[in-house]
Amino acid sequence: MTNKRASSAHAALLVLTIILLLSPPSRSLALSRRVFVLHSYERGHVCGQPQYDGVMAALTRAGFKDGAGLDVQTYYMDTKRSNNTPALIERQARIALQKIRAFRPDVLVTIDDNAFRTVALELVDSPISIVFSGMNGQPEDYNRKRRFMDSRDHPGHNITGVYEKLHFVDAVKVHSRLFPGLKKILVLEDLSPTGKAIAKQIRKELSGDSIPCALEVKTVKSWEEFCKEILSANNRPEIGAIYMAALLLKDRKGRTYTAPEIFRWEVRNGRKPEIAINYEFTRMGLFGGAAVDFYALGEQAGRMVIKILRGALAGSIPIEEARRYALVFNLKRAQQLGIEIPTDVVMAADEVITGN
Repeated sequence: MTNKRASSAHAALLVLTIILLLSPPSRSLALSRRVFVLHSYERGHVCGQPQYDGVMAALTRAGFKDGAGLDVQTYYMDTKRSNNTPALIERQARIALQKIRAFRPDVLVTIDDNAFRTVALELVDSPISIVFSGMNGQPEDYNRKRRFMDSRDHPGHNITGVYEKLHFVDAVKVHSRLFPGLKKILVLEDLSPTGKAIAKQIRKELSGDSIPCALEVKTVKSWEEFCKEILSANNRPEIGAIYMAALLLKDRKGRTYTAPEIFRWEVRNGRKPEIAINYEFTRMGLFGGAAVDFYALGEQAGRMVIKILRGALAGSIPIEEARRYALVFNLKRAQQLGIEIPTDVVMAADEVITGN
């Protein structure tokens, strides 16, 4: 009897082992949750890196630490500096999709528009939950290309995220209070997909509010044209500030200029205070003002990721606008321009940068 019981127990154990080996692993029993972060940018980009840092900070505070209960994989599509033609962007999208499908994340986070447009929209209604961060284009425009939301308040599918509201009107009002005699702001835009999205967002914000000065909006088509506009503005007394929305340009030889090169030239050659689109651009030398806080934007997206990791459906989480802008000034640039920022304004600033 003893041998029979032992044989039966051994056989049962063998059957159980075979079942466990053949059964696919349950994600609910997995030791780690998986998050894939897809950057439109290159590694360390001034717009992408703060968003990524914000996402990771939110996750860490909630107890999700990379390597300890959380497995994070990242990929940089580098669609601003290197892979910036339609064909190269699509090639990067195919590579990213392969990596994502192999990784099988619980949540995909896309940073900026190119990653969302070329990858996230390919995964609509897939088992992967998606959170976008820093989308410049209008969600409704992307929804017409491929339906991923029923409405901003009730997305209803597998995608939610944070729309990058520029707070353009707030930025202009802050600058007007700082310079009471301000007559006109020159807005410089480019023809890149992000540039076009920024231009549309500015028009959208202006349609719902008024500003206390005139605007002159110019779309610069090349590096040479951008330089010409800056030098011309130096000699136009009616222009009191420049809103720097030209962030991707090429010269006659096809060389690409992105924010670091554009801003270095501007700081050396421009003689008007620049209204920076975001917090980090002030760190790179621009004058500043009211600017989007990309780190806070990333934290906002990170809180959505946390909800999903804790069981919420992406489609049940409303799409949000970036809530926070920061008041930040570069004192070195102010000194270079001969501008003395009032002490009460400096004291009220979120950050004052003393160098670039």
